[in-house]
Amino acid sequence: MTPQEIVSELDKHIVGQQQAKRAVAIALRNRWRRQQVEPGLRAEITPKNILMIGPTGVGKTEIARRLARLADAPFIKVEATKFTEVGYVGKDVDAIIRDLADIAVKQTRVAEMKKVRTRAEDAAEDRVLDVLIPPPRGDFGVMQNMEPESAARQTFRKKLREGQLADREIEIDLAQSAQQLEIMGPPGMEEMTEQLRGMFGQMGQQKRQTRKLKIPEALKLLVDEEAAKLVNEEEIRTQALQMLEQNGIVFIDEIDKVTSRAEGSGAEVSRQGVQRDLLPLVEGTTVSTKYGMVKTDHILFIASGAFHLSKPSDLIPELQGRFPIRVELQSLSVQDFVAILTQTTASLVKQYQALLATEDVHIEFLDEGITRLAHIAFDVNERTENIGARRLSTVMERLLDEVSYDAANLGGQTIHIDAAYVQARLGELSQDEDLSRYIL
Repeated sequence: MTPQEIVSELDKHIVGQQQAKRAVAIALRNRWRRQQVEPGLRAEITPKNILMIGPTGVGKTEIARRLARLADAPFIKVEATKFTEVGYVGKDVDAIIRDLADIAVKQTRVAEMKKVRTRAEDAAEDRVLDVLIPPPRGDFGVMQNMEPESAARQTFRKKLREGQLADREIEIDLAQSAQQLEIMGPPGMEEMTEQLRGMFGQMGQQKRQTRKLKIPEALKLLVDEEAAKLVNEEEIRTQALQMLEQNGIVFIDEIDKVTSRAEGSGAEVSRQGVQRDLLPLVEGTTVSTKYGMVKTDHILFIASGAFHLSKPSDLIPELQGRFPIRVELQSLSVQDFVAILTQTTASLVKQYQALLATEDVHIEFLDEGITRLAHIAFDVNERTENIGARRLSTVMERLLDEVSYDAANLGGQTIHIDAAYVQARLGELSQDEDLSRYIL
């Protein structure tokens, strides 16, 4: 995709913030450009990491999440405050890459299983038919399928595909799902913990159990089991690690919370320690995971923070230099709120209309109603705490509270949301600062 196409896709979900969209679009396009460069130079081209600066609720996280979906790349969002310096109680920053490796392997496995789904569905169908109509037995056990399918089997296959046997229960033999074993290890020994978890997790993998299920549920489980047999786990791991190293995206939120604002206190030392631990990941290092070694040289890092009480220059100089592209996201205006409610692909207006339509209640939002709603959300943000677009969810929920509660009794009705309707339900509440702090 070209940068213009990427920005166009992001515009469907995020209002405004063109500078940030351009920055991530260029970063994504540079991934493709790098793949076209001759191999000798390709290894030297590293991604230009991005630092997003802006208040909460303006689209920082959503931009990164949508970007990962467009790229179909392994993506992880982490909070910088969850991590502590090595030696302190808390998560080690290397856990970011280990978790990203898990995501990459799962993503690759799903993609590979989709490729063999047709064959898996045929095999699952045969296993169900074997339960419904057991194959004929010879002198030495079950006969091989050397003869054409019997008429009865063909009839049952037709019924199965048409859904006529959906209510019938059958007993099937399934692989028993492995129990997830939690092993708590001391800080700094996550690698050993992963190895122990993997070793104990392999125990009992061959166990099988007989379950009584309805045919649609049985088919779903059998398709998954058959697809798992058809894919090569070693190839999946190799592909996943390669995709992770070349296309992985790490989004580090609340990076401003680990900046140093004053010297001397223990907390400040710990914050600097987290930055120093993040530095090798961002500049390129090798992390050991249960799937193998992962190089972070070409993983794209996007950091974000509000920077209310600090500024980007409070980060340690080495880390500042690893985020060369800085973009500032603007606070949202009334016009932005109106656009969020009307122009985005899955806007709150469309979501509530779809939810209430399930009970035959039709909601019609007039332009004046949406404008008044946007004004109230903006005013509450200005007078209390500015939480950006998230305020719209709170205001909308309060506006439609009565309708949602009585929806079962309002079937067949159409409710018009105009300025008067919005004012009647939210006007007084939005003007009372004490109440709006707790309710809106």
